[in-house]
Amino acid sequence: MALAATVPLSTSLANTCFGFEADFTADLRCIPMAVRRKLDLAGVKLKLQHWSELGDSERSDLLAWPDDPSAIEALRQHLQARSAALSAGPAKDLARPDAEPWQQADQLPEVLATSCAQLNLEIRSSGWAELDELQRFALVKLSHPGHEHRNLARALAEFELLVADG
Repeated sequence: MALAATVPLSTSLANTCFGFEADFTADLRCIPMAVRRKLDLAGVKLKLQHWSELGDSERSDLLAWPDDPSAIEALRQHLQARSAALSAGPAKDLARPDAEPWQQADQLPEVLATSCAQLNLEIRSSGWAELDELQRFALVKLSHPGHEHRNLARALAEFELLVADG
């Protein structure tokens, strides 16, 4: 069911894929950050198994899905109904974000600062405030404890946040 085509995109954030995601976004075999952000906003925990069971056009529709509040609510309802028919069972509900670090442009999140310190990466002090919400979301997700941080340096470089050496 391709409801996304009926509602115009509210922002360019809705369907953006980043360069650091290029290894898996060409075929959408993994959930892109833009979709993960929409899932968080909708309060839906969609597993990779759910994602894998969706067809190519369904995954593309989710990437193109608008991110305005009414579209996010429609996404929640759509995924609750759609996932019920998948072998992984219904998607779980999550608490919807409220003042999450990625929603705050005024202060670098501690989780990101800690991850950067562990990787010996220095970021521009004003850089965080210059990012859009999707970029901030991606960096927070990539810097979570237990995450391999493989793409964190690539994302920081893509967003031009790294302090140049010498």
